[in-house]
Amino acid sequence: MKLHAALAVVLFATACTPTEAPVEHWKRYDETATLAANAEHENVRMRYQLVQSKFQDKNALWVPFEAELNAFGADRYAELAPLILEQDIPTLQGHVAAGRMTYEDLTTFYLYRIRQLESDSSTTLHAVVALNPDAIEEAKECDRQREEAAHPVYGMPILLKDNINTASMPTTAGAALLAEHTPPENAFIVDQLASKGALILGKVNLSEWAYFFCDDCPLGYSAVGGQTLNPYGRGDFETGGSSSGSGAAIAANYAAAAIGTETSGSILSPSSMNSVVGLKPTIGLASRAGIVPISSTLDTPGPMTKTVIDNAIVLDAMDGADNADAITSEAPVQRSFFQAIAAATLKGKRLGAIAALVEGDSLYAAAVEALRASGAEVIEITPPEVSLNGFLSVLNGDMIRDLPRYFNTAAAPEFAGMDVAGAMAFNRQDSALHMPYGQARFEGIVADPITEGGLDSLIAGLHAEGKKFFDEPMAEHGLNAVLSINNYHAAYAAVAYYPGLTVPMGYYASGEPAGLTFFAPSHEEERLLGLAAAYEAATKQRRAP
Repeated sequence: MKLHAALAVVLFATACTPTEAPVEHWKRYDETATLAANAEHENVRMRYQLVQSKFQDKNALWVPFEAELNAFGADRYAELAPLILEQDIPTLQGHVAAGRMTYEDLTTFYLYRIRQLESDSSTTLHAVVALNPDAIEEAKECDRQREEAAHPVYGMPILLKDNINTASMPTTAGAALLAEHTPPENAFIVDQLASKGALILGKVNLSEWAYFFCDDCPLGYSAVGGQTLNPYGRGDFETGGSSSGSGAAIAANYAAAAIGTETSGSILSPSSMNSVVGLKPTIGLASRAGIVPISSTLDTPGPMTKTVIDNAIVLDAMDGADNADAITSEAPVQRSFFQAIAAATLKGKRLGAIAALVEGDSLYAAAVEALRASGAEVIEITPPEVSLNGFLSVLNGDMIRDLPRYFNTAAAPEFAGMDVAGAMAFNRQDSALHMPYGQARFEGIVADPITEGGLDSLIAGLHAEGKKFFDEPMAEHGLNAVLSINNYHAAYAAVAYYPGLTVPMGYYASGEPAGLTFFAPSHEEERLLGLAAAYEAATKQRRAP
């Protein structure tokens, strides 16, 4: 199915003609009490200065669907809810095949749910920043062409992190500078998904500039989208970042799946903290072309889903070599993500559990025992001490060159010549609106004296240190994977170019979710999917918020 070029954002009320005044499902609310409650929060990143976006009019989101959603109604929503909520993609496809619902029903259900929850000040997560106004029509086309479906992602509504280009649909990276930025083409992975029949439902919020903008600012905040909230505790728990909206939206059953991006922890963190499955693939498995960058060395997109099988399905749909991102040619051509799920087992697998985490985290210790009970041999390890000195300079050195390259090759023509310094200058025009938490990380980028030669040397040194962290214990104990929590060791995996997959492992006494994270060598996604699927089947830890 072709992704319509007419995918149009509906961020602003001005998207409506004067005769099409939107129905006020959403009304701005007094957030004084929320801000006051968090003013002295022990976690400085949760001391919010604002929650609601000063850019977005949520009522404009629903305008293209007003008639369809009103006709759909609460009764049909309630009828479909048991068929859709918390169901994996194969189950959803089974319901369509059996005639219990259509792709139009599925898409309309998600749109209705998003309107219902995001329009209510007591439930809104500020997760959705744009919706595809052609979504229902595209779903109808999926129904008409269903006999041609050749991939399990066909007809499945997918949400995209708002740093992933979509033609005729603004891609903002959450930044005021890009609030009305319309790229000329889709990102390669968007076309890959669409070519398999996936339905792009819309865009979700993120930590602005993928959390490489302000320092000690809230995870999940952006000027365009406001403050993303965690559905397991709105204002109580962090969302993780930077793919915050992707994690929160999938946890809340807003779509079948979402796409996030990671440089170091930005998929693993929000997936864990929103109790969903998140895969940070090996760099090069999926193209980065058309994605607002931090680091061409470390960036990668990846799927965020409710289950491991869904993760494998979406990963397979994203996979593919791209001439605009040469590193994708290094990935294996033939992959067997689905077979990895079918053959999932823990019996005979050797896994490394980090001793300090076993002693210090009750959920991790329980996960280790569950793995052993399922037939895995879990060896407690203490990874070698390695140095990640210079990691920040790698990000600085990459972004100072990679962001202008994006503006010159993948952004709208009016942004040609833009760079980090130009973005900073724009923000200073109205600092309260554009950067209420400052732009300290941008300031660090332009101040870093890293040279091209120094950057290459740092990357090589960090890569060796990252591999050492994992490879020494893996070789010593014959391990299939190393176990961690959330994004605790994401930086080591990033510089080692190792994939990581996190799967829900439970909830602390406070109700805050956590994930068990598996790491393995480059291009061992099948291994990770198999291990995670077996653990998921044995423990079934995820519960809906």
